[in-house]
Amino acid sequence: MAESVEVLITASVLPNYAHPGDAGADLHSAHALILAPGERALVGTGVSIALPDGFAAFVVPRSGLAVKHGITILNSPGTVDAGYRGEIKVALLNTDRVAEFRIDIGDRIAQLIVMPVAHATFIQVEHLPGSQRGAAGFGSTGTALAAPTPETTAPAPTQTGGAL
Repeated sequence: MAESVEVLITASVLPNYAHPGDAGADLHSAHALILAPGERALVGTGVSIALPDGFAAFVVPRSGLAVKHGITILNSPGTVDAGYRGEIKVALLNTDRVAEFRIDIGDRIAQLIVMPVAHATFIQVEHLPGSQRGAAGFGSTGTALAAPTPETTAPAPTQTGGAL
């Protein structure tokens, strides 16, 4: 079983996990509004939390809202640090070009994922060690599968009763 942590909370509607084993707990809107096509809004959830040291929470989009309605989160994932005690708000964006999107009080608008985090000790060096990837970045792996090679397309040997 995954690690469990107690999180102190004040909330108008408690975040909840829809299914056992879900990583994200649903956050609900504390406000009613309509997002016009291309419009963004900072939407309150009525939730404030106190995370223990060594943990952070991440606010991420709900896949159904993204696929069905084009609703996403601008700064995804939004980071909630352990020391933050204010209301968790979600920067929603309607990416649909035509349809507005209505949000009612209590609607599920995002998910909250609570995770342990490590603090890095940054060590200044003149040069970084090499790696197989190196400095290759955005788009460096392309979009298609690698072309097949003779080693990956050759049929496997079969046994037909005699020695191979």
